[in-house]
Amino acid sequence: MTPDQKTLVRETWQRLLPIADAAAALFYDRLFEIDPDLRPLFRRTDMREQRLRLVRAIGMAVEGLDEPENLVHIVTELGHRHAGYDVEDRHYDLVGAALLWTLERGLGPAWTPEVADAWASLYGFLSGIMREAAKPASLSLPDPVAA
Repeated sequence: MTPDQKTLVRETWQRLLPIADAAAALFYDRLFEIDPDLRPLFRRTDMREQRLRLVRAIGMAVEGLDEPENLVHIVTELGHRHAGYDVEDRHYDLVGAALLWTLERGLGPAWTPEVADAWASLYGFLSGIMREAAKPASLSLPDPVAA
């Protein structure tokens, strides 16, 4: 992300914080509207707590923009955990669409093409790490024929 994109993400996140819980509820409503088959992944989840987790995770990502090595470590762990929740690779695109839609609604006129690009860049970075972390570890043995 460029320095300008980081600034836009930080500034717009500050604007959303006062309505963070409502925005998180809107996000999950939109996610389940996009794909109702995702609801069962949350069947044992306290959605109020889940909304708080979402807000904390986004806040952590925003705060970590200038420390990408720490952010990568934290997001990698998150990706490992999501793999255990039956999250599939395709779900990351759905979450991204719901997130950007929610941010657009929450920011109103402050949602500009530049802000959209900045948030899409951040989400692409984070979801790429999580997707990679969720892949099953492959055992890499030397090929005995090539040796």
